Amino acid sequence: MKGYLYLTVAIIGEIVGTNFLKATNNFHSLIPSLVCICSYCVCFYSLTLALDSIPLNIAYALWGAIGIILITATSYFIWKEPLNVPTLIGLILIILGTVLVEFYHS
Repeated sequence: MKGYLYLTVAIIGEIVGTNFLKATNNFHSLIPSLVCICSYCVCFYSLTLALDSIPLNIAYALWGAIGIILITATSYFIWKEPLNVPTLIGLILIILGTVLVEFYHS
């Protein structure tokens, strides 16, 4: 259970870092750049801690899938980027793939 807490922190770090990455202005804006770098550090450190108790394939599938779904949502709602049918189909396929990895790993 502790591993999933670390994985949750890693996902949050990824989402914060990626959103601030867009705000860094190519790393010319100091505060967004520092938040971005710190968030990614927290993200990857937490992911390594999660790997102590969660298999790599499961942790990475969840980290990647949940991250991309939430980043897509934030890019739509916060950054006002368009969302189209192929993107939605891709997200559904990512969810299905993650479910398959989660439930049928050996």
